[in-house]
Amino acid sequence: MNNTLKWLSAIGVEYYCHEHPTQLKVRNNTELTEKPQVKLKSTKETAFNMNDKVHDNITLSRSLADKANNIEELKESLLNFNGCELKKFATNTVFGDGNLEAKIMLIGEAPGSTEDLKGIPFYGESGNLLDNMLHAIGISRKNNAYITNTVFWRPPANRQPTFEEVDICRPFVEKHIALINPKLIILVGSTAATSLLGKNSGITKIRQEYYFYTNKYLSAPIQTTAIFHPAYLLRQPMQKRTSWYDLLKIKEYVVNNRLLA
Repeated sequence: MNNTLKWLSAIGVEYYCHEHPTQLKVRNNTELTEKPQVKLKSTKETAFNMNDKVHDNITLSRSLADKANNIEELKESLLNFNGCELKKFATNTVFGDGNLEAKIMLIGEAPGSTEDLKGIPFYGESGNLLDNMLHAIGISRKNNAYITNTVFWRPPANRQPTFEEVDICRPFVEKHIALINPKLIILVGSTAATSLLGKNSGITKIRQEYYFYTNKYLSAPIQTTAIFHPAYLLRQPMQKRTSWYDLLKIKEYVVNNRLLA
């Protein structure tokens, strides 16, 4: 496979068409019958092998997450983990940013191109908007919030992460939450909300409500809510008004529970 085809494959292109029509070569019946047949793997067998590989990578990520006793150990394990295909195309592993002692934890979707280059979650235009949104209700990643993502590497062409990619990263995310041990989780965007809450509904229905989130590493459930992703708000600025009401509700909860102290 040449470099062009490798790149097209990496960004998710499955079919490639020539720019100009080409003459098809018609073979005679003898040529067709004499050519040895190639035995192809069945779709079921291919799917089984792929699922088996994903299962092995999930098992490995779970084992590494189990062994991490602190944030530094978890980060080191993630940096050495090669079980997620996204890492092959990423510039950096985007682990987290903010105050490790924070009572508020935000979890987004996946790094974008700027985050991938900097190695910092929510960096650039969408990151600036998120910072401004948080600042408006008295929250900042420097003082009283910690931020990470559902997956730690940028998907090619900024596509959404697949279910398999999310599941492979899930053990690290779960241990990440347990080690920070926040009092409030804010899920940023649909991918984070649906994957961590196990909801089939989209972000529009999930937002504004509060849920109890838990996983095997937590001794008690954590209050969790969700907001629109800032990248979505940049594309749909009319939703900023709705998002502001969500932020006011979060502010009320934060103040009533003294999470900024």
